[in-house]
Amino acid sequence: MTVRIYTTKICPYCEMAKHFFKQNNIKYEEIDVSKNQKAAKEMIEKSGQMSVPVIEIDDKIIVGFNVKAIKGALKLK
Repeated sequence: MTVRIYTTKICPYCEMAKHFFKQNNIKYEEIDVSKNQKAAKEMIEKSGQMSVPVIEIDDKIIVGFNVKAIKGALKLK
C-alpha cells in the first residue's frame, strides 16, 4: 500500500493526518507543496483542489482530513 500526503508546514489538518498515520503505524510519504511546485501541480491535477491536505492511498484521493474516508481506504475499523 502506498500512502502519500500533500502538505504545507502551516496546515493543522496536515499535522492531524500525520499524527493519525503515526498512531496507526501507517508509513507515508510527505510532500510539502509549498516547497515543490511540480508536486503542487500534480496534487491539483489529481484532486482538483488547491487546499491541503490531499491524501493519496494507492489510487484513492482524499481531500482534507476525513477520518472515515481514510479508514475506509486503509481498510481499518
